[in-house]
Amino acid sequence: MIPALGRLPVNVIPSLLTNFLRSQALKRISSVGPELCRADPVDVMCSPGSGGPAEDASVEYVYCRGAITELLKYGPTDLHAAIKSPNPPKMLILVIPGNPGVVGFYKTYMWTLYQTFIRRYPVWAVSHAGHCMPPETYDMIEDASVTEKEDVFGLNGQIEHKLAFLRKHVPRDTNLLLIGHSIGCYIILEMMKRDPELKVVKAVMLFPTIERMACSPQGKVMTPVLCRLRYAFYLPIFLLSLLPERLKVSIVRLALRNLYAVNTSIIPATVSLINVDCAANGMYMGSQEMRLVVERDNATVRQHLSKLIFYYGATDHWCPVQYYHDIRKDFPEGDIRLCERGIRHAFVLDAGEEMANMTAEWIFDDLRTL
Repeated sequence: MIPALGRLPVNVIPSLLTNFLRSQALKRISSVGPELCRADPVDVMCSPGSGGPAEDASVEYVYCRGAITELLKYGPTDLHAAIKSPNPPKMLILVIPGNPGVVGFYKTYMWTLYQTFIRRYPVWAVSHAGHCMPPETYDMIEDASVTEKEDVFGLNGQIEHKLAFLRKHVPRDTNLLLIGHSIGCYIILEMMKRDPELKVVKAVMLFPTIERMACSPQGKVMTPVLCRLRYAFYLPIFLLSLLPERLKVSIVRLALRNLYAVNTSIIPATVSLINVDCAANGMYMGSQEMRLVVERDNATVRQHLSKLIFYYGATDHWCPVQYYHDIRKDFPEGDIRLCERGIRHAFVLDAGEEMANMTAEWIFDDLRTL
């Protein structure tokens, strides 16, 4: 099961079992919030309903391009209605996840961003098509003929899936601040390339896998697994999925027992990985990533360079430091940063709050000008 789900599970499951969380999640709103928003700390800490990421979150399931899709939302849940209100939001912050695209892993990151800016801007995340366990009243696929014909679960299909989501759920003139993680960064570049009319104010690329994935240290290990051996993992995942839900939760909690401070949002997100359909969809997408994410799209990067922020990990086996040096050499004027804090590729495990605080600092000037 562990290597079968692509980038995130390779980092998620072993990390959950063997590493301590570096900081207690959500002890308080980041000190950057009052500074950025020029608000008294009490205004941020005591805002109504600021009980935590689970309490404030809205979770929805919709069909997009014929496949089940999970939406995680902080703030207004219907932007078409919100723009008609007296104080419509000036910006949508949208998170495009890694693979698998389980939005529950991003709760702490998203909630911290939402609170840091005193709930002024909605913060949403959209899962990848078929990367979530649908409720009992939903099927994984709404129309099998559509999903098969359009290859919705493949890499290209996932890009078109995000564009279709925006067309249906976000008013066309909405300002967008896009945040990508891992393969989500590649998807964002493709979205900006395919729909140049998107009103993207800024795009933040966290641990970007936008080139030479199969040649990276982790890619060399995972390429044969994802491209040729992934079917061998379906049976053990299926057998684990047959366990009662309470038992699966207990197993996850047992695995997390030695962690210093468990972020409770990780538990259901981790349990959701024990699903053969989600695993198959994630591995299929991952197999295409190994074959298709080869050359960096320098033309698109150059065209939108002023809108892009890249953040590379210093110990990232999916996009090694050499990739950082290469893109810095090609785009010396770009906002391209190298992590100095030891944050892992799968930052959502133990550095969601820290990563959100840094993101808030980077994007503050862009939000202030709206």
